[in-house]
Amino acid sequence: MTAHAGPYRGHVERTERSAVARVVLGRRTDPQWVRPSLWALLVVTALLYVVDLSASGTANSFYAAAVQAGSKSWKAMFFGSLDSSNFITVDKPPASLWVMDLSARIFGFSSWSLLVPQALEGVASVLIVFATVRRTLAILGARLAAAGGLLAGAALAFTPAAALMFRFDNPDALLVMLMSLAAYFTVRALPRASWKWLAAAGLVLGFAFLTKMLQGLLVAPAFALVYLLAAPTGVWRRLLHVLGAMAGVVVGAGWWVATVALWPADARPYIGGSTDNSVLQLAFGYNGLGRFFGSGAGNGGGGGMGGTAGSSFGGSTGLTRLFSSEMGLEISWLLPAALLFTVLGIVVAGRRSRVDLVRAGFVMQGAWLVVTGLVFSYTSGTIHPYYTVALAPAIAALVGSGGVLLWHRRSSWLGRLGLAVAVAGTGAWSFRLLSENASWLPWLRWVLLAGSIVAALAFVVGSIAAWRRVTLAAALSGALFALGGSGAYALATASVAHSGSIPSVGSTSSSGFGGGGGAGGPGGAGGFGGAGAGSTDSGDTSGAGSTGSRPSGEAPSGEMPSGEMPSGAAPSGSDGAAPSDSDDAAPSGSDGAAPEAPASGSGGSTSSSSTALDTLLKKSTARWAAAVNNDQSAATLELSSGTAIMAIGGWSDDPTPTLSQFEAYVKAGDVGYYIVSGSGMGGGTGGTSTASKIAAWVEAHYTAKTVGGYTVYDLSSPTS
Repeated sequence: MTAHAGPYRGHVERTERSAVARVVLGRRTDPQWVRPSLWALLVVTALLYVVDLSASGTANSFYAAAVQAGSKSWKAMFFGSLDSSNFITVDKPPASLWVMDLSARIFGFSSWSLLVPQALEGVASVLIVFATVRRTLAILGARLAAAGGLLAGAALAFTPAAALMFRFDNPDALLVMLMSLAAYFTVRALPRASWKWLAAAGLVLGFAFLTKMLQGLLVAPAFALVYLLAAPTGVWRRLLHVLGAMAGVVVGAGWWVATVALWPADARPYIGGSTDNSVLQLAFGYNGLGRFFGSGAGNGGGGGMGGTAGSSFGGSTGLTRLFSSEMGLEISWLLPAALLFTVLGIVVAGRRSRVDLVRAGFVMQGAWLVVTGLVFSYTSGTIHPYYTVALAPAIAALVGSGGVLLWHRRSSWLGRLGLAVAVAGTGAWSFRLLSENASWLPWLRWVLLAGSIVAALAFVVGSIAAWRRVTLAAALSGALFALGGSGAYALATASVAHSGSIPSVGSTSSSGFGGGGGAGGPGGAGGFGGAGAGSTDSGDTSGAGSTGSRPSGEAPSGEMPSGEMPSGAAPSGSDGAAPSDSDDAAPSGSDGAAPEAPASGSGGSTSSSSTALDTLLKKSTARWAAAVNNDQSAATLELSSGTAIMAIGGWSDDPTPTLSQFEAYVKAGDVGYYIVSGSGMGGGTGGTSTASKIAAWVEAHYTAKTVGGYTVYDLSSPTS
């Protein structure tokens, strides 16, 4: 133990109450304003994430259907099955579904039981970031440490990407909470070089892997680096502790991976998104190398739309990606300030002891931001703008820590000028981002720009003795104007409904294209979910929704202009394709029916309601009421009918079921109906896909009828 670590450890121990007392009453040395301020922040965050939450309905119908299935079947819950009869899983591990499944089991499946857990994960993330930053800044005093934590918590709460994803049912909400918790455990490990706390961080990252696979481990290098740098013990012991944390990761993720591997394949659902029914292949193929390098990498297929290098739904690859297009609107509001504070924080703390927690905090959060940011910037496969919410805790922590540390050094030119540049730069960047949607609150960008410049000047003139009293006012107003753009856009995002596959921030409701499959894949034109776009991401289907975040008619870089559909996708109303923007469940207030779709080959729309199809499916006593091409079509039907639907080909043309397997299911009476979900009989290229073979077999042996506007084959009555 170094001389520095001992006094710091004693300082922490003397100021701590029991765990329960700290939550209710705060630390003994906290100023009286800290606890009320924290509770106010948490209440405001909860209101931001919960008010009018049900307006989004079931949000992403892909994950919502899996939650509905998990609320009916424990087996479906454990594996993350799309359907309650356990034919295939979603193309992600199930940890995020477990939380929503439990909520649905307790309160019944609804929009509220689906989305409230996501909102609460957001509130918990804000609290964790507050606690992490306050602990790293504790040596500066209770007042400054608490102020830094509150600033960091507010920065996270009012990040547009956070306001979007903590009101949505994608896995990212739980992912952010788990990564934030692992960071807190790492900080707890540092003062005492505690292998137990570090192992706990590894265990939590293991569950992050079970949430979104390798993306959950992108922060691991940052945690290992800071422990190797700042833990107050010998180098070999530090290495041993890091190895122990790696073992924690293996334990946290491995128990489920091993269980799936050992479970007989014919007694569990197929692992959606994999080529060989394997979780590890899914992790390192489709959800691993396929993401970073594009289609086909790691034999994962579906890594990106056609594997086009250098472009994805997040815009063109490169260092500017996080600052441009939709990514910029979701995450970059405070990003310039965070990068500046990373450099200045390390410089200011550069002469401190190796084990100093202040510097350790900047190293950890800075490494988190840089490593994850570079991966997002150069990923050539499938990446969507909302992924950037994984950067929000690091950005928020750096803003809170950097702002307070430079305020602590305000007597120096480095402190004052650093704060001035950060505030003015953030105001200018907010002006630039708000200018992309000049019709929305056009006055706001000018107010933020002018206010931030005035606050920055106040920091500078605060060096003059007669003007030093203005520095505090500059700090308060500077924080307000710096957070103003991000906060306003977060409020706008939370005020409208978001659904579909690719939600986006802004003042206009958003929904992405629906439908799995697409050209060359199962489902042809995208099925019930709308126009497909090839194999993409679990409900992360291609296409840009209406964002309200850019001038009318302007499509963000890497996304398709409004109304443009991917190659092979049928337009609305043609050959049985559903409308091109409706992968989500029925709008709030509707009867829950699936979207209408004309019968195959009808060449136009129909006024028939799909209620008739729902009624037909509900009467089925088969294991799967129906089979349909692609996950998205199956999910939409499951939500509207409440029955189990077999998703042929899964999300990305998965090799299941084979034609012989499907024939066996039909012969055993396990599948009630076959429903045409797109143009023709399921798409495919040259009849080579499993879906096309099954479609051709059904057409040859069964008679089609129209039910509620859909082409349906009764598999209990063969014609030959």
